[in-house]
Amino acid sequence: MNSSPHQNVSGISRNARILVTGHRGLVGSAIMRHLTSLGCQQLLTATREELELRSPERVLAWFENHRPEYVFHVAGTVGGIWANSTRPVDFLHDNILMQATVLRAAWQTGVQKLLYLGSSCIYPRNCEQPIRETSLLTGPLEPTNEWYALAKIAGVKACDAYRQQYGCHFISAMPTNLYGPDDNFDTDGSHVIPALIRRFHDAKLAGQQTLTVWGTGTPRREFLHVDDLAAACRYLIEHYDEAGPINIGTEIEVTIRELAERVRAIVHPSAEIVFDKSKPDGTPRKLLDVSRLHRLGWRHQIELDNGIATTYQWFLDHPDKRRSSALAPALRGEG
Repeated sequence: MNSSPHQNVSGISRNARILVTGHRGLVGSAIMRHLTSLGCQQLLTATREELELRSPERVLAWFENHRPEYVFHVAGTVGGIWANSTRPVDFLHDNILMQATVLRAAWQTGVQKLLYLGSSCIYPRNCEQPIRETSLLTGPLEPTNEWYALAKIAGVKACDAYRQQYGCHFISAMPTNLYGPDDNFDTDGSHVIPALIRRFHDAKLAGQQTLTVWGTGTPRREFLHVDDLAAACRYLIEHYDEAGPINIGTEIEVTIRELAERVRAIVHPSAEIVFDKSKPDGTPRKLLDVSRLHRLGWRHQIELDNGIATTYQWFLDHPDKRRSSALAPALRGEG
């Protein structure tokens, strides 16, 4: 098989064996919910204790035993600016190993189709906006998430390499900033929306009226609800089969200041927001060009205000899944 377009890929059988790596995480749990809602009967999962994705031998043995037909590879080591800057080896080493073992086992056991999920941070810091897929590797990366981006770029290219050498139907998708149920609400390692929700909520309970956000508040970001991402991933695995990344986003952007104000209105309306301009902003603007995805026939359904409100409600309904509170550290203005 070559890398020419194959837009009429048949749908996944509801009896197909489908592996979702990282099924307990933000994206993996959303894909599980989506596939379950469609009536898929054979969803394959493995906990970290059951399967070490960084071990080639254990991953291959698992694939040989369970024989998945489709794979959504979404497991990975993720985090915001602070986590990226303090744990560069973890972000580079763990992600490269996980994707290398899963892709190779998928090829060795004849998986029909694999979707590899990357991140919009693979694109250069100062590339033309909105960001087209062709911008990949055209300039320097954003330093605050360089190591994670490098690992994800390696995954995209690995999918293309397996496609070129072995004819594998491996595709790669690049989502914009995500949020939603099952997110990480620990402000030391989370992205901006769950961090804002947690900080405003804890401040409200503590009677705290002032919250500090890192940076100037001027960077612009787009945000995609994870349930929309799950629907897009399933749509792509059924309707898309090309080399190179395809973007998943909304084409709608807001400043970090506007985002903080929207979360405040839902969680803690009386709070005052203070921006610490001595702290880094991250990439000035990051908006994905999703025209290719729109031409395929898919668009997002969940608007930002409704998504924030339902995510906050999920946070309130699941106190057992919250991680440690962190009122002291300032919020990082990065998605």
